[in-house]
Amino acid sequence: MPVATIEWVGNLKDGCARIVDQTLLPGKLEFIDIRTVEDMREAIKHLRVRGAPAIGIAGAMGVVLGVRGDRSETFAQLSDRLEDVIDLLASSRPTARNLFWALERMRETAAYNADKPAGEIKQGLLNESLKILEEDRDVCRRIGRNGVRFIPDDGTILTHCNAGGLATADYGTALAVMFTALEKGRKIKVYADETRPLLQGARLTTWELMQAGIDVTLICDDMAGRVMQEGRIDLVLVGADRIAANGDTANKIGTYMVAVLAKENGIPFYVAAPSSTFDVSLKDGGRIPIEERGSEEIVEGFGMRIAPDGVKTYSPAFDITPAKYITAIITEHGVIENPGEAGVRAVLRSAEQRP
Repeated sequence: MPVATIEWVGNLKDGCARIVDQTLLPGKLEFIDIRTVEDMREAIKHLRVRGAPAIGIAGAMGVVLGVRGDRSETFAQLSDRLEDVIDLLASSRPTARNLFWALERMRETAAYNADKPAGEIKQGLLNESLKILEEDRDVCRRIGRNGVRFIPDDGTILTHCNAGGLATADYGTALAVMFTALEKGRKIKVYADETRPLLQGARLTTWELMQAGIDVTLICDDMAGRVMQEGRIDLVLVGADRIAANGDTANKIGTYMVAVLAKENGIPFYVAAPSSTFDVSLKDGGRIPIEERGSEEIVEGFGMRIAPDGVKTYSPAFDITPAKYITAIITEHGVIENPGEAGVRAVLRSAEQRP
């Protein structure tokens, strides 16, 4: 990554979370210093920071921002404020599993240090948020190494939305596989869907790939079937925001359509995601909560009115790709081929056993 998507700057008392404001890219690269939990919730809600892993890190740092000014002296006194902060952050975006995974880690960290003074508990929370960030950097690299075997030399990849460094702490998930292929000297080309309505593919994925020197071609979402039909695509590679116990996967709206088209055209469809994205409490994708976004993102794209006043809208931010359409899920702990409940549980057991 040419920039740090999210980092902590300074100490516990006076420090802040610093993020790239992704709503301004690619036209402007601007960093925001976030000093309150309310501002962190706003940044997550309005996609200034986005991508499931990055949202998890942001949520963890938001917990620190929310409790550090509390004057409690013990865990018992601090716990009410902690729960209020966690509830506030959890209300920002309902689909991304990593947010809830990170918030639970912060809750468990505080409880583990319950016998310590409140000041030490707060420092422990900051340390845990930094640990989550560093772990994500390692996870990204391992996803890249595990997935690179699926990328042929001179291969052409179709991707949807943004699963790069901007969505994580470092190298991305789906894009990590591409960056690793590049490092190994493979010549690859990428077709990037624009990804309506907020154009994360057009604004963010193309920017990242161009920064890396990868040959990328931007297409409209409804062109995906055509480029497959023309034989231009060797594989599809996307990220994920939540994966159910059976391998059904939630990703940016439009992913399901791409998966069905890939199946129809005999093209392998790969999902790259960390183990923290899995939610085995959900039997299948039908139980994954789907965030609905505001109508303004459809009718007033980037400040310009493109639809009649008063028109009704429906704007789910994600859709569900059933496991039957997924060739393999690439994780930091290995690859789940022909995803199903047994494969998911095997990889998660491996995650639990890793020191």
